Amino acid sequence: MARIIAIANQKGGVGKTTTAVNLGASLAASEKSTLLIDSDPQANATSALGFQKDPARRTLYQALILGEPIERITIDAKMDRLSLVPSDKNLVGAAVELVSMENREYRLKELIASIRERYEYVLIDCPPSLDLLTVNALAASDSVLVPIQCEYLALEGVSELLDTLMRLRRTINPSLGIEGILLTMYDDRTTLSKQVAADLRSFFGSQVFESVIPRNVRLAEAPSHGMPVLFYDIHSKGAESYIQLAKEVIANAQERVGQGTERTDPGTGAAASAAAGAGTSPSTIAVGGPTRTGDSDGGGDGAGT
Repeated sequence: MARIIAIANQKGGVGKTTTAVNLGASLAASEKSTLLIDSDPQANATSALGFQKDPARRTLYQALILGEPIERITIDAKMDRLSLVPSDKNLVGAAVELVSMENREYRLKELIASIRERYEYVLIDCPPSLDLLTVNALAASDSVLVPIQCEYLALEGVSELLDTLMRLRRTINPSLGIEGILLTMYDDRTTLSKQVAADLRSFFGSQVFESVIPRNVRLAEAPSHGMPVLFYDIHSKGAESYIQLAKEVIANAQERVGQGTERTDPGTGAAASAAAGAGTSPSTIAVGGPTRTGDSDGGGDGAGT
């Protein structure tokens, strides 16, 4: 049965879509069948995988609002073991239309239930807001992965975000856990990035992933070519970081199965108590080279900036 992970942060521009696309591709390259659900009306995850706007294509809107079975709108993401539920601008209307619907917070959960056995991981790319689309994603998920940009203003909102998640846990999804906090756009040349990373690790302890996503030119360029960074430049720092993150997510899942435990929940012991935890040990799982259907790998040297 699939582990469902929502990738969410109320703040925009922190790397949610980049993480959804590249973590999904890295999990698929690790021979884990993965479904990526694009629940953001901007449809950036859809375009980042090479699917341009197409009014004739059925999307998550048809499933959420019109009752279309989700398997009918799921498409091959041009990569072995990776599938996509696409999005489009109609989802803006879905956030309004859901208000008057019965069980409005659980529509996505009901859709995923019918296909959950087919995948090992389901990733949901959430919009940068706490509307009904995000609430649906969190209601359907086992855990939430929170990307946080390594800048000062990101620190200001993180406690409010986790407080919101805990309120949702009390009212909408009691089993919602924290998959982890992911540091993104890290620049090891700046004191600010190092200080923000140190502060987050001190405060949240083992809830912060050991993997860190750097600022990287190749990572930024890949969406314009309609492919994950693994295909654009597998040797870049961005690709290596997401491969490492996939290893960590898989290792955490295996540990969870073996021990029957979750990551520490900031709502139960308060975030400060998590500071006593140690970082997750690196996984030794090997990730094979990705196979893109009908495409060849992009070449080039990695560039970290």
